[in-house]
Amino acid sequence: MEQIVTMLRGLPGVLELAPERGSEFPEIAWGDHFFYFSPDGTVPNNRQPYATIVTKDYPDDVLSRLEAPDRWRVNIHVGGARFEALLGFPPGAAHLDDRDFSEVDVILPHPLYAAQGWVAVVNPGPRTKPRVLEELRLAHQADRRRVERRAR
Repeated sequence: MEQIVTMLRGLPGVLELAPERGSEFPEIAWGDHFFYFSPDGTVPNNRQPYATIVTKDYPDDVLSRLEAPDRWRVNIHVGGARFEALLGFPPGAAHLDDRDFSEVDVILPHPLYAAQGWVAVVNPGPRTKPRVLEELRLAHQADRRRVERRAR
C-alpha cells in the first residue's frame, strides 16, 4: 500500500485526506485514504475523490472481505471508457451477482460503484500494481481537467 500512497502523494495538486484515530472524522473512515485534485488544499464539498484506499469493510460494503488481516482495497474512478477497456464491458452492464469481490490482485468492478465507472483491486500485487499505478495517474489527470474546466 505504501508504494501506491507515496506515488499519489507525489502528484501535483493532490490532496490526501487520511483520517486518523481520534480525529473529527467519523470513526469508520479512520485509517483510510481519500485522494482529490485540490491545489488549494481544501477538501472539496461538491465532488467525490478520484481514488480511495480502504482498510476495512463498511456496513454496506463487505464483499471484498477486508475484515481479514492485511487486506485492503484501492478504488479508482476510471470513467466509462477506461472501465470498458479494463474489464471488457461498460459500467452499466456489470454483472455483479456472480463476482467474487474478495479476489486478490485482480481488477474488478467496484462492488457498489461500478455503474459510476469505478474499479477496485484488493491487495494489488505483481499482476495489477503497474496497471493500478497508471490508472491512478490517469484518474488524477481526469480530476484535474474537471476542476480546471469548472474554474473557467
